[in-house]
Amino acid sequence: MFMGISVIWDREFGFLKEILVAPISRVSVFVGKMLGGSTDAVIQGSFVFVFSFLVSVRLTIEAFLISLPIMLLITFGMVSIGLTLASLMGSLESFGVIQTFVNLPLFFLSGALFPLSFFPPWLEWVSVVDPLTYGVDALRIIILGRIWASVNPLYFDLLALLVFDFAMIIVGTLIFGRTR
Repeated sequence: MFMGISVIWDREFGFLKEILVAPISRVSVFVGKMLGGSTDAVIQGSFVFVFSFLVSVRLTIEAFLISLPIMLLITFGMVSIGLTLASLMGSLESFGVIQTFVNLPLFFLSGALFPLSFFPPWLEWVSVVDPLTYGVDALRIIILGRIWASVNPLYFDLLALLVFDFAMIIVGTLIFGRTR
């Protein structure tokens, strides 16, 4: 989500005006920023795999290669959220506050740090609407095996990510299209 900060920087230094008057659609600008931010995020996330042996995770080349497109699916939606929020914000400070307010609950309720089975029942229901839950679950299935994942099959996790990505790209392009 931090990739959305580029929109604020571009606006602050006048570069966004130059981009918006170019003879390309605002949808193209949004999708380009989303793809660039997603690529950065996947590269950064891939560095974590280098240290997987430190926590006794035996990562195979096959699992790594299958994980990359799943990570890309996760980042499409998350970067779109960041770009959407940045399109609505006027300053770096306000973006940082709102972005943290959105980012931390998504992360903590995804089951990335604690298994969802440890959550109280009412909090488990909240995690059902957290799109990151499905990304974490999909990566667990690929990297750690079915035993470490929730009850969702892999195709359900991927479908949930695709629906979330599609929705966030649509919302993001609509809001970014109104950027001044």
